[in-house]
Amino acid sequence: MANSKSALKRIKVAERNRLRNKSYKSAVRTLMKKYFQAVEQYAASPTEENKTVVDQSMSAAYSKIDKAVKRSVLHRNNGARKKARLAKALQKVAPAS
Repeated sequence: MANSKSALKRIKVAERNRLRNKSYKSAVRTLMKKYFQAVEQYAASPTEENKTVVDQSMSAAYSKIDKAVKRSVLHRNNGARKKARLAKALQKVAPAS
């Protein structure tokens, strides 16, 4: 256990930040999975409704990734890599559109 007041405070702050970071990372992973499922659905039957679902889930994932980067939960290169992965998944399915 910590011996000084400042060390105790650092432990509290680190735990608070860990929990906040964990919720952001979990949300990013969840939104990315939902996006990939939407892309698979769109690949199976490329309709206009499926395309709007893909666009909405991409927008939500991009937004959450950007917020996580802004709050230093993710490094900016990590955020950029995740966004590139999302865009690439859609490019494979619909290169013409």
